[in-house]
Amino acid sequence: MNPIRKALIGYRIMAWTTGVWLIALCYEMVLKYLVHVDNPPNWIAIVHGWVYFVYLLSTANLAVKVRWPIGKTVGVLLAGTIPLVGIIVEHVQTGDIKERFDL
Repeated sequence: MNPIRKALIGYRIMAWTTGVWLIALCYEMVLKYLVHVDNPPNWIAIVHGWVYFVYLLSTANLAVKVRWPIGKTVGVLLAGTIPLVGIIVEHVQTGDIKERFDL
């Protein structure tokens, strides 16, 4: 399998996974600080943190393979910190990479 295609698949999976866990984390924060629920599920933050770490690694792997400039790489890395933005950025970047590398 093409190394760029392989890196792109890993990035896409992690972008979606990070997005879903970030939404879950926002849900936990709403329960904790707005609804004042006692004992919200604190483990969601831990899982999201580890998932985001793997997202950083997979995004950096893809960035090296497709030779993104550092500014673009940092922007894509930070997109995973804003709910739904990481998923939108993934969609745009996937289309760009598929077009550039004829995947």
